[in-house]
Amino acid sequence: MATENEQAKFDELCFYTLAHRDPSFIHQLAVDAYAAQNARESEKPIRLTFALIGLYLHMEKQYSGRDVQRAHMQLAKTRRPWPRFQLPEQRGSVRVSDILAAPPGRERDASIERWCASVWAAWHDSHDQVRALVGDHLR
Repeated sequence: MATENEQAKFDELCFYTLAHRDPSFIHQLAVDAYAAQNARESEKPIRLTFALIGLYLHMEKQYSGRDVQRAHMQLAKTRRPWPRFQLPEQRGSVRVSDILAAPPGRERDASIERWCASVWAAWHDSHDQVRALVGDHLR
């Protein structure tokens, strides 16, 4: 669960990602990594489901952030019950503060990629479930 300090750092990172001029839209990747890393049992399952689907599409299918955003919009068109995932104890070693420590530009963007990879790897027990969801709901 994110602390107030971590939330403030994420807000700072969002300022960077939203102002980013790259059409790949890295903001979506940051949103999904943060949501998966800080998921709580008390949240609606759709938030974590979409975050994990986004990380899967980016890390394993090489979707850009913009493509992930489009996939989220397609998934959101129909109402359905979303699964609950077993929350892993460790959810990746890269944190928002690590990303902000990197200089803006290529180094920070590469840190966001490492963050996505770290968080996605931490959810390894849910990978098959996420792959099946994508197969069932995205065509």
